[in-house]
Order: sequence, then structure tokens, then C-alpha cells
Amino acid sequence: MSHSLHSSIFTVSQLTGQIRTSLEGSFPSVWVQGEISNLRRPASGHLYFSLKDQLSQIRVVLFRGQAQWLRFHLKDGLEVIVCGRVTVYEPRGEYQLILQSLEPKGKGALQLAYEQLKETLAGEGLFDADRKQPLPFLPRTVGIITSPTGAALHDILTVLQRRSPMVNLLIHPVTVQGDDAASHIAEAIETMNNVKGIDVLIVGRGGGSLEDLWCFNEASVVRAIARSAIPVISAVGHEIDYTLSDFAADCRAPTPSAAAEIVAPPWEDLHIRISQNRDRLDRAMRHRIDHDRSEVLNHRQALPDPKLWVYRYVQRVDEYDTRLHSTQQALYGRFRLRLADVCSRIRHASPQHHLQQEKITVALFRHRLIHEGLATLKHYRHRTMIHIASLHNLSPLAILSRGYSLVETVPGGKIVRHFHDVQEGDRVRARLSEGTLLCLIQEARPE
Repeated sequence: MSHSLHSSIFTVSQLTGQIRTSLEGSFPSVWVQGEISNLRRPASGHLYFSLKDQLSQIRVVLFRGQAQWLRFHLKDGLEVIVCGRVTVYEPRGEYQLILQSLEPKGKGALQLAYEQLKETLAGEGLFDADRKQPLPFLPRTVGIITSPTGAALHDILTVLQRRSPMVNLLIHPVTVQGDDAASHIAEAIETMNNVKGIDVLIVGRGGGSLEDLWCFNEASVVRAIARSAIPVISAVGHEIDYTLSDFAADCRAPTPSAAAEIVAPPWEDLHIRISQNRDRLDRAMRHRIDHDRSEVLNHRQALPDPKLWVYRYVQRVDEYDTRLHSTQQALYGRFRLRLADVCSRIRHASPQHHLQQEKITVALFRHRLIHEGLATLKHYRHRTMIHIASLHNLSPLAILSRGYSLVETVPGGKIVRHFHDVQEGDRVRARLSEGTLLCLIQEARPE
């Protein structure tokens, strides 16, 4: 019984492995509908999220190899339909769904990607009307970026040859369908911008499905059109087809043929318009000249004889000259009087006179300064002598000169003030006014 029990015991890894094998065998491929939540995008490029409904959820993994082909962006809350196989992530013992494909619910992947990318590029301002350039009226050189074998190029060339055969054409052939088409178109736009003399660019292709036209929805193509210094006409598909390139271009043509008609008005119409405008201009100029001639004659009759005006102004000039001469003479007399007054005042205020007065003042101050300085010096010398005498009287050396002595212990140099400070046999030093005595204490007693 014990042996039978132990033979049915699994390790955790064994049990998890058998569960994984069972799940993968039971659900090799399954379609699941749900809402994305807890979306994570690690640096590895794999996508991890949960697929949930109102009651349950399951972990989902979309590896980088499949994720790179998504046309639209995943986000939390997006309803999707996925296809994959059920397996177990053994390190955590959790079952999960490894995806093989993923589509948005109710809306095609391309349509959803179109709307998401349109919103992103519009937020960058690439579709703003104020950044669009005007098209040239009569371009000399037209650049064309399209497939060399498509019907669009044939239509454009046919229209231009019929309407404006003198227009120069520069064709840059590109692929307009497939995975590499977007990069080729964007590179062609950059290349054409480096060519001098191109007045306008036509970028487009013939009609097709949304997937066929998708390269003109790629962000690289839209940004290349927005960066173009040459005005760009987007001519993609038929009239009902709209791509993101149409919104970024300076002009959107419903068809490639319409783009050719926009850039090249017919020469016959231009000749007729020029002739009509020339006739209108000639009639207008003749009418204006006749009108102005009549106005000149009328004004000439109304004007007085110009000689009278000249004589009148000559007389006024003579009058002003006389008044100016009189005014100058009067001003000259006043200036002479003022100059004489100033010269007199300058003589009375001669610098030499002031200098002599200042020299006398300086001599008086010098004499007073010397006298007061000597008196002050004598006063402080006397006070100094008094202080020196007072200090001398207070000096211990002065006391010694009156017959006193200063006794210190040997060694130590401590002043002896009381007989208790020494004992019999101690040595002391007696300091006199002239010299010192080294003494031996034979007896220490009070007086």
C-alpha cells in the first residue's frame, strides 16, 4: 500500500509539465474574443497583456516576431479577436495564450491603424493648413514620383503632353506597393528636394484597395511630404480614395490625371487669356491717357500764370534777406556789449590776485601751526617728566636705595615676608640697591 501511494507522487515540475502537455494537446489552436488590459511593452519587443471579459481573464503573450507585423497600436480597453494556442508558463504555474494572430473587433486592422496614425500625425501639426505651400502658376519643371509601369504615369504624361508640351519632366521611378514601397517613396521625395530647378512634385499611383494604397499612409512618407521644400501634389487612387499623404500634401488631386491638369493649364487657353487681357489692358490705358490729358488741360486753364508766382516769391525772398541782415546787426551789437562786460569781470577776478591773497593766508597759518606745535610739545614733555618721576618713586629699586633690601629664598626665588617662610640652615639672597648678598639663616624668630 505504501509503495503504491509513493508511486503516484509528482514533483511540481512534473505535474506542471503534464498539465502543459494536456492543455497544448487539447487546445492546439483557439479563437478568443476579449478586452485588452494590463498591457506591458518590455525592451525585448514582446507584448504581454491580459484578455478579459466580465467574469474571467487569461494571460496573453505576443512575441516580437508577430508583434512587428501589427498595423495598429494595442492599448488597454481595445476589443480584439485573437488566435493562439493554450500553454502553461511553468515557472509560475500559470496557463496562458501564445498568440498567432490578432485583429480588432468590428473594425479592420488597417482601418484602425489608419485612424490611429492619422490622429498621431495630426497632433504633430503635419496636416495644418498654415504650413501648406502655394502651387506655382506656370511650372517649368515637374517632378513625378510613381511606378514606371503603372497607369498613373501614362495618364500624367498624356495630359501634360496635350496641355503643356513645353513643361520639363523629371521622373523618379519607385515601387508603390509592398513592404519596401514606403521607404522608397520617402527616399525619392528627399532625393528630388536635392535637385535644383524642380517647381512642383506629383506623388501618387492608380487606384486599389486600402492595403494596396497603404504605403501612402506610412508615417515616413507623410513626414517626407511635410518636410518637402518643393510643393507636393498627392495623387493617390481614385476620387473616393483618401490617404494620409493627401492631408500632408500642399494639394490633393482626386486622380493622377487631375494632378497633371492642376500643374499644367492648356497653352491654348493661356494664349486666349493673354490676348484678351492684352486687349483689355490696351483699351484701359487708352481710356486713362485720354482722361488724364483732359484733366491736365482743365487744370492748366484754371492755374494762374506761373511767372506771377515766381515774382511774388522773389519779392518775399528779398524782404526776408533785409530782415535777416538787420537782425544780424542787432545781435552782433548785443554780443559785443556782453563780451566787453565779461572781459571787465574777468580782469577783476584775476587768478594772480587770488593767488597772492592765498599765499599770505598760507604764511599766517604756517606761523600759527609752528607756534602752537612747539607749545603743545613743551606741555607734553613736562607731563612726561612728572610721570617718570612718579614711576621712579614707586619702583622697588628706589626703595632699596633708601637702605632697604629684598630677601628671596634660594633656590626658588620666593619673597620672604615672614620669619615662618624660612628655617635655620636655609640659604637666602638679599638684594641691595647695589649688588646682592648670599646669606645662611642661623636663627628665625619673631621680632
